[in-house]
Amino acid sequence: MIAHILDKPSRTFAGVQYNTNKVDRNTGELMLIANFGPVQAYANPRPKDLVNYLVMIAAQNKKVSNTQFHAVLSAQGHQYSKQELTKAAVGWLKEMGYGAQPYLVVFHKDTGNNHVHVVSSRIDRQGKHINRDYEKIRAVRNLDKVLGYTPAMDYRFSTRAQFYLILETTGSLGRDYLNEKKLLEKIGAYRPDRERIAVLKDLLLDNRSDPDFVRKMKADENVDIVFHASGGKQPYGYSVVDHATRQVFKGSEILSLKYLLAENLTYFPQHAESVPIDAWLPADQLTYTQEYTPGPVYIRPVSIAGDIDDEGVLGRNRRRKKKARTNTR
Repeated sequence: MIAHILDKPSRTFAGVQYNTNKVDRNTGELMLIANFGPVQAYANPRPKDLVNYLVMIAAQNKKVSNTQFHAVLSAQGHQYSKQELTKAAVGWLKEMGYGAQPYLVVFHKDTGNNHVHVVSSRIDRQGKHINRDYEKIRAVRNLDKVLGYTPAMDYRFSTRAQFYLILETTGSLGRDYLNEKKLLEKIGAYRPDRERIAVLKDLLLDNRSDPDFVRKMKADENVDIVFHASGGKQPYGYSVVDHATRQVFKGSEILSLKYLLAENLTYFPQHAESVPIDAWLPADQLTYTQEYTPGPVYIRPVSIAGDIDDEGVLGRNRRRKKKARTNTR
């Protein structure tokens, strides 16, 4: 996902009309109206109502020639739904200093890439100009923060899939990190933490006989154990996301899957749900369109097939069936 701030100046908030025209032509959907005060009491606010409110706010500062803030959050293809883009936009606007400003979010569906436009006022209710210093740099950094990339990069991990597993288990939206160079440098710097591996091994050995050991590890140790399976079959591997020390391990680094499940054949596939958009703003400051119902957004499972070293678990079966030892998943 990328964030692009449009440079075309406007004191009449032409971006509102541009986006509502999209809605009128059925090439856009009004997803969210926030912080418009009494205007939100209207069942169906007109574009003129929204513009007048923004102009009223901006009129408190006559020195600023460009009072409109107009930006686009765009994703490649359909990686993000309109609800996820709306949620990202809300978090991003908050980080950019516009969380308390009146703004609207409009989803555009007239291109091959899902994207939303946001329009707001650069002047706040006290007549102060919203900070514009290093705006485009902050746009990128703040989007990385909202998508979960910034905190995820504080973890230690050895593969790209483990990075996305961190995002999944923390309920983050991100799934398209664009800084490939930084990601590869992080992976290349990975060194296994032998001391922590030994601690985790003892914890798994102590708790593996408990049918609820996965939830126990999460609740007591802040450690996510994520089993990997396909087609409803028994798991072929697992990963350990250690939030307590901010690092990720292949299960085989700690304890073989076969030995882990020897006393307990029950396993718990993990997934994460992201925080609903309601958590970002008070309910009385939001107006949803009829088509948009706020709620948790399911993050698609991360494929870690290439990361699992399952030779110790399945190698014997392959030899029995005269199959190659190469992991072909």
